[in-house]
Amino acid sequence: MDASNRMINALHKGDLSQAMKEFSKIKLTGTDDEKFELAEELFQLGFLKESKELFQDLITAYPDEGELRILLAETLVEMDETEEAILLLDKLDERDDFYPRALLLSADLYQMQGLYEVSERKLLLAQKKLPNEPVIHFALAELYNEQGRFLEAIRHYNEVVKSGTEEIVGVQLSQRLGECYSAGGAFEDALPYYEKALKDSREINTLFGYGYTAFQAAHYATAIEILAELVELDPEYHSAYLLLAKAYEHEEELDDARATAENGITADPFNKELYLFAGKITLKQGNESEAERFLREAIAIDPNFLEAALLLNRILIKQERAEDIIELIQHVEAAGESDPQFHWDAAKAYVWLEEYGKASNEYTQAYVVYNDHIDFLEDFGDFLVEEGRSKEALAIYQRLLVKDPSNEEWLEQVERLEQY
Repeated sequence: MDASNRMINALHKGDLSQAMKEFSKIKLTGTDDEKFELAEELFQLGFLKESKELFQDLITAYPDEGELRILLAETLVEMDETEEAILLLDKLDERDDFYPRALLLSADLYQMQGLYEVSERKLLLAQKKLPNEPVIHFALAELYNEQGRFLEAIRHYNEVVKSGTEEIVGVQLSQRLGECYSAGGAFEDALPYYEKALKDSREINTLFGYGYTAFQAAHYATAIEILAELVELDPEYHSAYLLLAKAYEHEEELDDARATAENGITADPFNKELYLFAGKITLKQGNESEAERFLREAIAIDPNFLEAALLLNRILIKQERAEDIIELIQHVEAAGESDPQFHWDAAKAYVWLEEYGKASNEYTQAYVVYNDHIDFLEDFGDFLVEEGRSKEALAIYQRLLVKDPSNEEWLEQVERLEQY
């Protein structure tokens, strides 16, 4: 048994000390073929430092062998020595047979660093060398996909498909094409690609992509079927629950929508959007107390959650719970959020509490935003009338008449106010 095999056997037995002794022997007396084979095997086993040393020795002996530079560069990448890998690849002669492979590897490294333009230049240069190589088209497609250049990505994915390749480096081309069409907003075009991908494998991310795309294309029944399958396969796929619940809502299956939201909350108890949706659905079902419970949970998770706070205030205003309205607004504002609607809501609450000075202040602040909002102007105008502020009330109702000169109620109010 030669030293290479003795070293590998020692590694498999966990005898690191003996393995290193054999490694030293190979470095000193091993043939170049033995060093090459061992370097590759050590790379696969994760002994990167030793693999690197052997490749470096071989490059010293064969400085013009492009394959050795590629293999050493790949080892350096695995060791997080990216810059050294790039420098090594850049030194490869473009006449070398391995030059396109070097371009592919360096393009991938530049892409990982977010240097997309450099990566693209490397890939286009590789394409000039090998214009029909599917791997290069695939690399370009992946780069454009990551950049959001979906039409260009689709063109290159299709070039790979034309070569007779349906899968490359473990990636289904039909799934990628569906993803690109969907991300570009072409939802109907995306659906057949997702369907084809799912015939080959019921992979959960593909299921989600198909369900999302079906939802966006308003194929809600399909979205329900696919997303329900997904959460059954993987109950921890949290992002599926809200989308599935919304699909049920579109189909007017409100009980299923609520049940799905609650299942999602069980799986992901800190997802404020699920609580908000559950609140909306229970409110739609007429259950205000349950809606309030869900909305308060959402605000407890995120005190800055304006949408939940505004909806909860709608419930409180309907129930004329003035003190709760003020408390909620103060709680949200203390967390650093504000909204013009809060001033209007607070104004109503202070009127119910007969704190008219505070109500006036809130109405005045709300007017800055809602001075063109008919419902607000009517509400503010009525308040001013009750307060005996006839001149200000008249200005509000005259403003309303500009919007609808034939409104009899407003005309009568203006006539009354003009008498004062």
